Amino acid sequence: MKTLSLKLDENIFDETEEILKEKKVARNRYINEALEFYNKFQKRKKLAAEFQKASGLARESSLELIAEFDSLMDDETV
Repeated sequence: MKTLSLKLDENIFDETEEILKEKKVARNRYINEALEFYNKFQKRKKLAAEFQKASGLARESSLELIAEFDSLMDDETV
């Protein structure tokens, strides 16, 4: 385990302390779980952006392919 020192906004600290009392969980455990959750969220967000970019590239490629097929069809009907 790594030791970490951090500064929290007062309102975030107070809210966290209330939740810790209700859940009866250690502050360290709670912060570890929160960071794990946020890291997963950021990874999914990055992956979604990569999928969106790939989807756009595939769309462009598909449109080019359709245009080529249309061109070939036009040439055959002449």
